[in-house]
Amino acid sequence: MEVNQAKQEHLLALKVMRLTKPTLFTNLPVTCEDRDLPGDLFCQLMREDPSTIKGAETLMLGEMLTLPQNFGNIFLGETFSSYISVHNDSSQVVKDILVKADLQTSSQRLNLSASNSAVAELKPECCIDDVIHHEVKEIGTHILVCAVSYTTQYGEKLYFRKFFKFQVLKPLDVKTKFYNAEVSEPLSNTLETPAA
Repeated sequence: MEVNQAKQEHLLALKVMRLTKPTLFTNLPVTCEDRDLPGDLFCQLMREDPSTIKGAETLMLGEMLTLPQNFGNIFLGETFSSYISVHNDSSQVVKDILVKADLQTSSQRLNLSASNSAVAELKPECCIDDVIHHEVKEIGTHILVCAVSYTTQYGEKLYFRKFFKFQVLKPLDVKTKFYNAEVSEPLSNTLETPAA
């Protein structure tokens, strides 16, 4: 038995991206006054930048949308949506591709795959795409487990998994306190009459 096995290169590549609303690209404005050494150079560069809003170049707003770089904040009750793509990076035809997506929580493991049947073949530079949805009903650590199994053109069966860990947070935290008001003696309702 060989202890240091070389990590096998896979013919397929797996990409996972959470589907969320895109955000606007933000610039980091650098300005100076006309009498400074760069003069109008920074303002001219920002006016030519395609990501800035015309007439408001020195603001940090942009016209371009950016894709999220991580899963971001996910809150209880929200629908978690994710795009899963398996791409054939090789020059071989790959067969019997099965893509499985599970969501592991502290109490259960849920199958989120839309289809449990294998794709017969995947030609080079082609891909298999899937979108999964799940309403989040637990707070805490969640792990999206994506597994891909396939057969090479030489009949070799290969398998790999990727894990994507994220936290589910409370959208609101409401705390209530109850106080027992002590019962005080009732005030007397006596009227005093003025002395004559």
